[in-house]
Amino acid sequence: MFDYDKWQEIFASIQRHKLRTTLTALGVFWGIFMLVLLLGAGNGLRNGVEYEFQDDALNSIWIRRGVTSMEYQGLPEGRPISFDNEDYDLLIDHFDGIEHATGRFYLRGDQLLVYKDKELSFPTRGVHPGHQQVEKSIIIRGRYINQRDLDEYRKVAVIGKEVAASVFGNENPIGKELKIGGIIYTVVGEYYEEGNPNEMRIVYLPISTVQRVYAGTKTLHQLMITTGDMPLEEMKALEKEIKMAMAARHQFALADPRAIWMSNMGVQFQEYQNFFRAIRIFVWFVGIGSIIAGVIGVSNIMLIVVKDRTREIGVRKALGATPRDFIAMIFQEAIVITGLAGCGGLAAGVGVLAIISDLEVQYFRNPEINIWVGLAATLVLILAGALAGLLPARQAARIHPVVAMKAD
Repeated sequence: MFDYDKWQEIFASIQRHKLRTTLTALGVFWGIFMLVLLLGAGNGLRNGVEYEFQDDALNSIWIRRGVTSMEYQGLPEGRPISFDNEDYDLLIDHFDGIEHATGRFYLRGDQLLVYKDKELSFPTRGVHPGHQQVEKSIIIRGRYINQRDLDEYRKVAVIGKEVAASVFGNENPIGKELKIGGIIYTVVGEYYEEGNPNEMRIVYLPISTVQRVYAGTKTLHQLMITTGDMPLEEMKALEKEIKMAMAARHQFALADPRAIWMSNMGVQFQEYQNFFRAIRIFVWFVGIGSIIAGVIGVSNIMLIVVKDRTREIGVRKALGATPRDFIAMIFQEAIVITGLAGCGGLAAGVGVLAIISDLEVQYFRNPEINIWVGLAATLVLILAGALAGLLPARQAARIHPVVAMKAD
């Protein structure tokens, strides 16, 4: 049953001791606020990095050309390594476990795309059909590049969603003719990718067509593969085998770190996961430290509260109040102060996270927390503060009224 007089007395006590109340509330507020802010920032950092990985297959290995930094069998350092179609065939024909493979040929600079009265520039690349799986491209309309396009040197193009919107507007781009770098191509597909929106500003062409039309060579600028459901340790072993094969073919030292560059996305993602696991532990360590500091602050204040009100206990007991009445009042006062401050800290933390969530920063995205974690931490502080004052309140309530009224 709601006791209006008791709650009126509690709020009157809070108003009489504004400094004490403020210090109690500040310890609770700051502990919850820091915990929420740290957890949200940690989650935002993790979400940002995972978002960057969304547009690439995690079971992929990327191989880039480099320049030798070591002498090898009489060959000098500083030799550039070049890839060609035979390197692609080497991957396909000699290594088990490769699910999809692709080469890339980068056209220098952005290419001018012309459609009707529109002229816009976008990056353009030549690729194999397996590129779709490596980049996790989702076909919205039409199809992706296929092997027949390569075999027949077809002039077809697959465009990103952003390209389609900029060039064709509300028109369906499939089947439309598009001039790319002065050559007419037919658009056969439109794709979408999660992650970096810039990935949807790229035009993909059959790599055989690009090599013949723009370069007249069989050069490849990059090689990528996916490994299906291969375990991480097997991916590492495959990576070493590929490097050994490339070293033998292009004649560079296996220990040369700059001859070719290999990126194992599975290993990189695992390293990021381990890194964020360490960050999560650190965040909880600091957050729990803030909570403990808040608990200690609340506990000290409640001890002072009980000591200051010992004389009041004697007066109340002389007037007929029971120890239970006084203990209940101390308990409720602690709950009111810590509850309001804890909820305020939780709301402030969530509010700050909502503000910074609008910031578009690379590797930082959606800084959010599980609201139940914040509520649970708030409840812990409330109970800790209440229990901290409960024991001394019970001890003080047992004192004889005459002794209590003589207390300093």
